[in-house]
Amino acid sequence: MEINKESKFTIIAGPCAIETREDCLLIAETCKKICDKLGLQYIFKASYRKANRTAFDSFRGVGLTKGLKILSNVKKNFTIPVLTDIHERNEVESVAQIVDVIQIPAFLSRQTELIEAAAKSGKIINIKKAQFMSAKGAKHAVDKAVNAGAKEVILTERGTFFGYNDLVVDFRNFQIIDSWGIPIIYDVTHSLQQPSIDTMSGGNPEFVLSMASAAVATGHLSGIFLETHPEPARAKSDARSMLPLDQLKKVLEHIRKLLDLS
Repeated sequence: MEINKESKFTIIAGPCAIETREDCLLIAETCKKICDKLGLQYIFKASYRKANRTAFDSFRGVGLTKGLKILSNVKKNFTIPVLTDIHERNEVESVAQIVDVIQIPAFLSRQTELIEAAAKSGKIINIKKAQFMSAKGAKHAVDKAVNAGAKEVILTERGTFFGYNDLVVDFRNFQIIDSWGIPIIYDVTHSLQQPSIDTMSGGNPEFVLSMASAAVATGHLSGIFLETHPEPARAKSDARSMLPLDQLKKVLEHIRKLLDLS
């Protein structure tokens, strides 16, 4: 699997958190069918643990053991690569046995030892650019992974804090990061998130198509990252920002048209 502008355009998609095996299999199957039809490379994503939560009683995930078992089921059932995020160095060895891409969460993208541990796993490393980071600041995170021996590093733009409960995407970052020769992914659903509105984060998934289209049109992306769920309202994490699964086909078809025009 390769993630770069010369390969197939990559779609990283799945639920925010692993909740049930059935939901993960349904989402993976649906996403794979759409991506296969459109000639897009697909990577399933989901988190076994959510360490960054708004409130103390928020859902924190199914745990490492159960989560990795479900990710393994998804990978084997559909012969697709999978991605998940880590939060502590002691998770790396177990996670690396299952996944193809290890993700460094945005709020942890300054954690040097975590990045170095992930880099030494031999897996592709996806670093989420922190909401408080400039593109130049994110380059330091990438350099940490490369210097620790990472074979392939990708960087994901997920917006920057704008006031207290909103994010803004600086589209200049796509060109800046691309100029470094680093594959850049745009996380469209998290960039539309509204952090800590009350006891949970809000979001504006109705703008997914517009924002994804604008980002793809820059010509600098290697892929799109988005979270999707068959029934976002019942999701236990990021319910207000995930794209309904039945709307995914329309979004990806539009992205395919833009790619064909470029």
